Amino acid sequence: MANHALLNNVKHQHLKVDTRYSAEFGDNQSAVLTFPTEFADIQRNYPILLQKDSKTGEFQAVALLGFTDENLFLQDGQWNASYVPGIIARGPFLIGFQEQEIDGELRKEPVIHVNLDDPRVNEAEGEPVFLEHGGNSPYLERMVTVLKGIHDGLGYGKAMYAALAELELIEPVNLQIKIHDEEQYNFNNFYTISDEKLAQLDGETLAKLNRAGFLEGAFLIKASLTNIKTLIELKRKKIAAAHA
Repeated sequence: MANHALLNNVKHQHLKVDTRYSAEFGDNQSAVLTFPTEFADIQRNYPILLQKDSKTGEFQAVALLGFTDENLFLQDGQWNASYVPGIIARGPFLIGFQEQEIDGELRKEPVIHVNLDDPRVNEAEGEPVFLEHGGNSPYLERMVTVLKGIHDGLGYGKAMYAALAELELIEPVNLQIKIHDEEQYNFNNFYTISDEKLAQLDGETLAKLNRAGFLEGAFLIKASLTNIKTLIELKRKKIAAAHA
């Protein structure tokens, strides 16, 4: 059960966070949500695929980290890639909203919450959240940046996927992954960008997508699929190591 609390530099003065990566912390996931605000970094390491939210039916993006219930980038407390997806990197922190009066008007402003029941949170070891005299630590400043990327990416992504879907640029993809003759995986619940439909767009539509920043996102999704080969090699190495 999560115990979310508004982060406070007085109440949480001595708070620290274990910044290792571990299955114990929920990091052993085969896919995690990702957002257009981080696509440029994500596509260098992971395949980006689209799927439908089971509750809303709207499209959302995920970074594929493995083929079964495993994270192929997770090893001995380390994350073996040049970029950690924001949804993982944020650790025990999340964005909440609080009513604040701004220029005489009540607005819901984003604020940082921390899950005090997260196993990474303690007062003994790890990265300090606050400096000795109450200011944000460098670690917390990094988390602020990560959380802002997630917050901005949620709204931006929703608009982007809606625009791409309206133009019928999103199509189902059937991934047939062959590790070895005796080990194969088939995924038919994902979507990607249609090369054919993208090539058929007129100049005005392309320009409109480009101005919104959505065209770059579509190309990054397409380019990221080459990383499936990386996942296959990581899986093969893991199997070989297990039998060594």
